[in-house]
Amino acid sequence: MYFKEKLVLITGGASGIGKIMARLLLEQQARVIIWDINPDNIAQTHQDFLNNPNLFSYQLDVTNAVEIAESANNIKQKHGCIDVLINNAGIIVGKYFSEHLALDIENTMNINTVAPMQIARLFLNDMLKNNTGHICNIASSGGLVSNPKMSVYAASKWALIGWSDSLRLEMKQQKKNIKITTIMPYYIHTGMFEGVQSKIPILEPEPTARTIIKAIASGKKLVTIPGYIYRVTRLGQALMSVNVFDWFAGRVLGIYTTMEHFVGRKNK
Repeated sequence: MYFKEKLVLITGGASGIGKIMARLLLEQQARVIIWDINPDNIAQTHQDFLNNPNLFSYQLDVTNAVEIAESANNIKQKHGCIDVLINNAGIIVGKYFSEHLALDIENTMNINTVAPMQIARLFLNDMLKNNTGHICNIASSGGLVSNPKMSVYAASKWALIGWSDSLRLEMKQQKKNIKITTIMPYYIHTGMFEGVQSKIPILEPEPTARTIIKAIASGKKLVTIPGYIYRVTRLGQALMSVNVFDWFAGRVLGIYTTMEHFVGRKNK
């Protein structure tokens, strides 16, 4: 098994697909570390996983540079070098851009974009030194297609995709045995997107998490879930005018109205 005895760090690992991925990795005999901001979710995760001795957790804010640096050093001293990093933590503010507060913009960009970069930076040097490692960044199909009421979220994920795949190319150019996987899922039924209504089926958490774990194990580079999303959007954007693509994405796929009834996660 690819993950057997590997040390895996998951951000946002105490809820949603992060928690499911932690369980799947423990089943594959990995040692799993979760970073999460919510202490109650962390405690519940340990309880749900029967206090598995291969599960370790740290409460922190992934946007706090001091906290993540201290925790990264602690991990290296206690557990050794990270083999697999899964940047999973994310947030969305679902409203028109004109309604955003300055803090909404700052939090979204910091959690969804800046934090994965800063966290990867803390562990990449060890991976480079050992010439082995894997970084998986959970982006979004929202990073492929513009969408009303998620402009800042889309911006954060577009940036994440660009950075993540550029990092992949850097590892290839430097001839390093470090794999980079960028995941771009559609809406997932975890509560984060509560209220979203979509013609395209909303993803279920369990199979989505399993797809991500399989993608990492098989060394996939760019993965959309479902798989046709990348081909349909990229081909449409290449062949259609802006007006025609707006009709296609808005009327045919129904993407532009998916956020009309968005309420999001109630307990933040």
